[in-house]
Amino acid sequence: MKTHLRVMLLVFVVLVLGISTSNRANGAVSPVTKKNIDRINKRGPYFGIVAPNIFELNPLLESGSFVADENQPYVDCSGRRFRIGVLENQKVIIVMTGLSMLNAGITTQLLLTLFNVKGVVLSGIAGNANPKLQIGDVAIPQYWAHTGLWNWQRFGDGPDDVLPLESNGDYTRKIGYLKFSNFNNKTTKDKHVDNLLNNVWYQPEEVFPVFGYPEVRQHAFWVPVNQQYFEAAKKLENLKLRGCVNTTTCLPRRPVVVRVKRGVSANVFVDNKAYREFLYSKFEASPIDMESAAVALVCFQQKTPFIAIRALSDLAGGGFSVSNEAATFVSLAAQNSAEVLLKFVALLSS
Repeated sequence: MKTHLRVMLLVFVVLVLGISTSNRANGAVSPVTKKNIDRINKRGPYFGIVAPNIFELNPLLESGSFVADENQPYVDCSGRRFRIGVLENQKVIIVMTGLSMLNAGITTQLLLTLFNVKGVVLSGIAGNANPKLQIGDVAIPQYWAHTGLWNWQRFGDGPDDVLPLESNGDYTRKIGYLKFSNFNNKTTKDKHVDNLLNNVWYQPEEVFPVFGYPEVRQHAFWVPVNQQYFEAAKKLENLKLRGCVNTTTCLPRRPVVVRVKRGVSANVFVDNKAYREFLYSKFEASPIDMESAAVALVCFQQKTPFIAIRALSDLAGGGFSVSNEAATFVSLAAQNSAEVLLKFVALLSS
């Protein structure tokens, strides 16, 4: 009899472990986590606050303005920690996305799928392509685009040649292209040198809006932020920001908050003067980062209001007299971005 009970107990443990492993393998939300999320959502809706990295997240959590929920300060799910609380009298859920478009998109989709979220605000740093702006300035773009989706042409083809699958509607030449040979080093004066890398054509993302018909794709390149949010951000333009890292390292002028036309994102850390200047001349882009367009695209598909606040930590590819720009000013930029976000959330509360 005892042997029989031991066998039954062993079978039960194996079944429980098997179910638990299966749930984890399938990415399922555990029943306990699901109950916690349900309780949290009953107290919503919330503003979703996303930050790419820990050094961009910490200024928000350590600001003194964030008060964690006493009963449920956070929920861990799919490798993310969703922090629940109040920021400037607004109920918020704060989460770190991680680096890159993929991580930012996955985290934003989890945020909107799991929680009762009424809007999303991104806070972080960015490279700068706009020569009219300086390190420490905070840029708030009206439009975001993903500039890392390319159709790379074969050598010998040019602007008049149809791209592969263009006739099917998969790719387009409407947005324009980058011609690598425009940036070749010339060995002889005025001598044109062809480049085997040829051209890359920028492409829009495929999007599937939640209120559209399933699997009927639309396309989006310039994704607008929420117009109400963008108008509210105008009130931040006189905000005084920090201009010094310490008593000896200061910027040429006090940083400002400025609404700009466009920002761009891609899985590329841009530290190249030629490409930075191209992005500004081609797209009139100011901040250059690796996450904002992904968050914008997910919110666009989910019909959720969105805006991004990006403090400029360096002139991508250099250009200022100060050396080691990003390393020197990253903490100041992250702090400025967080301060602007706090003021923006306070505006939404008023």
